[in-house]
Amino acid sequence: MTIKVGERVPDATLYEFFEEASGGCALGPNAFSVAELTAGRRIVVFGLPGAFTPTCSAKHVPGYVEHIQAFRDKGIDEVWCVSVNDAFVMGAWARDQGSAGAVRMFGDGAAEFTRKLGLDQDLSARGMGVRSQRYAMLLENGVVKLLHVEAPGKFEVSDAESMLKALPA
Repeated sequence: MTIKVGERVPDATLYEFFEEASGGCALGPNAFSVAELTAGRRIVVFGLPGAFTPTCSAKHVPGYVEHIQAFRDKGIDEVWCVSVNDAFVMGAWARDQGSAGAVRMFGDGAAEFTRKLGLDQDLSARGMGVRSQRYAMLLENGVVKLLHVEAPGKFEVSDAESMLKALPA
């Protein structure tokens, strides 16, 4: 069942790749608890089918990187990109997208978080296996306040501009 507005986001472990050790994080993949990272914070999370895929690379991630200051101006603490890829792939994609300092690129390699949200999709027929649906949501202290899930094959409601318009001041 798909998560709904008003529900607490499920806890899961997401992985982020670090190019250098800093702030208590080791070089390479580091594990993070969703519950711990969302506690007391406003976070925009967007999910997408895969790193280096056309719409994801050309539009989805670049839109959030481009508008990061507008999100901060609206009181958003962080913006996360979550994809069913491993942390190494997400780290390479972060370098390619120039997202450092703007969007945290989290790998959900086993689709744990994505499945718990009920936002998984089976793209095995296209050679991709289980992936995330395309979505964006606002979390406040771990509770879903906004949720925009795209229709299959669409990119109309989870983009940065749509989320900015929907965010409460």
